[in-house]
Amino acid sequence: MQRHARGCSARAILTACVANSGAVGRSTDRELVPVLHAAQIAGVASGMQIELAPQAGASAREDGMASRLGRIAAAASLAWLVAAAGPARGAGVIKVGVIAELSGPFADMGKKIEDGIQLYLKEHGDTVAGKKVEIVVKGVNGAAPEVARRLAQELVTRDRVDILTGFGLTPNALAATEVATAARRPMLVMNAATSIITAKSPYVARFSFTLAQVAAPLGEWAARNGIHKVFTIVTDYGPGLDAEAAFTRTFTQHGGTIVGGVRAPLANPDFAPFLQRARDASPDAVFAFVPSGDQGVAFMKGFAERGLAQAGIRLVSTGDVTEDAVLEAIGDPALGVVTTHHYSMAHDSPENRAFVKAYTAVHGANARPDFVNVGAYDAMAAIYEVARRLGGDMDPDRFMAALKGLEIDSPRGRIRIDPETRDVVQDVYVRRVEKKDGRLFNVEFEKFPAVKDPGKG
Repeated sequence: MQRHARGCSARAILTACVANSGAVGRSTDRELVPVLHAAQIAGVASGMQIELAPQAGASAREDGMASRLGRIAAAASLAWLVAAAGPARGAGVIKVGVIAELSGPFADMGKKIEDGIQLYLKEHGDTVAGKKVEIVVKGVNGAAPEVARRLAQELVTRDRVDILTGFGLTPNALAATEVATAARRPMLVMNAATSIITAKSPYVARFSFTLAQVAAPLGEWAARNGIHKVFTIVTDYGPGLDAEAAFTRTFTQHGGTIVGGVRAPLANPDFAPFLQRARDASPDAVFAFVPSGDQGVAFMKGFAERGLAQAGIRLVSTGDVTEDAVLEAIGDPALGVVTTHHYSMAHDSPENRAFVKAYTAVHGANARPDFVNVGAYDAMAAIYEVARRLGGDMDPDRFMAALKGLEIDSPRGRIRIDPETRDVVQDVYVRRVEKKDGRLFNVEFEKFPAVKDPGKG
């Protein structure tokens, strides 16, 4: 609920402060910072929420000023956050703040993040380096960056967490990077996959993947395996744009041609018209990216209904489309689809066999762990390993230094955190959907070893 101090709006306070100097129209951003900082602190102290949206009837000049003041007020708010956050390190406790998409269209993704965290705690206990690990979970409804930013601030200032983590979707992760920087809190990304996220703060590291990282190898593979013309369909937000660019770059570099493409909305997409346009373009294959979960099921259903396979059009995609958890919901239309990704529950290694066994022991014999579970599981493994190395001291700068170059034997294979980008370096596997013992799996048949995120050059 928004509150005002004695009926006085934030705009009135700011205008009065600036007007006293006669500088409303001509002050620079730098000159206004102290004024706005004072107003922001006054607002916080009185329970007032700063609001700087342009008002009805405002001139273009006033709108521009409001926009400029809004940016400065946001910076002032984060400056206040530094003071309010203070050191998080409490005696005997390591507090981990999780922001996950627990409601709305991506609730399944948030649940998988929680499941991965809880599985790690079940296997390794809730103490490390002599300290108890406490998990504080905050739920966000789908892609809601303003809510994610507010929740990150609450975790830092009220809950005094040592670490921020979770983040299934890119918009939510990007919003929290400002808080991580201002409050000096390590932020470990468990799923969000746009390349730029780790570049937004020196306190961010990623334990999932990037779309460029898994899409670029697929472009090369497709061009080498008889696919000459491709039509692209991607979701119209950061990860989809990264996937489209990375696939297009490597596919064309190896002699392929993009004959067309469309971008589907993130919310409630209807894939039918996009798939019809793809069929009408008569490509050798469609390259696709959609967020994992229900959208993958809807996309594959549409691909079958529109008869693309019968028209001789193949489907190649990132592993999000045929993620392990939804393969059985897709059914036989998924057979033969080739994808590239960093994890399959069919991956053959001692670590993965142990992981799948532990997961099914908790969730049932027919449960299917997927890459979201693994990203959360591995981020928790990193927290425990760094805590042990630091003897339980969760100093943020020492923590981030210890993450750089960290290697973990993950269920997906050995992973490493790039010391320069703080992004994950990992094997990317080419897989084909096959049926084994009556169940569908993404079966690996080729590997691109130790792939860095190409989105960072």
